[in-house]
Amino acid sequence: MDGKLHILQHALGLNQFGEGAQYRNHFVTGECSTDFPLCRLLVSDGLMVENVGSTISGGDPVFVVNRAGKEFVAANSPARPPAPKLTSSQQRYRAWLRADCGLSFAEWLGVGRKRYT
Repeated sequence: MDGKLHILQHALGLNQFGEGAQYRNHFVTGECSTDFPLCRLLVSDGLMVENVGSTISGGDPVFVVNRAGKEFVAANSPARPPAPKLTSSQQRYRAWLRADCGLSFAEWLGVGRKRYT
């Protein structure tokens, strides 16, 4: 199933977690490719449609993900693991990166600034 899921995600322009804008919907492969049998299997499973190749595809068939294939991707893509908890120092450093203020990290922290007590 991993190979089939990967092909469907790639054809749709999604990452391994099924996330992305689905900016495309095609997978071009020929009979000499290792992906070709999987694409044919996806067609027989009703998850893709095979279109005849043209000059644009180099004569190779163009496989397109149908609605059932999109639903399969949504149902079978793994969930993204939770991000690790950042320490307060890591959070502070990332805040400095986001600030993009032209100061060094030490300047941004105020290190070396005279402190009055």
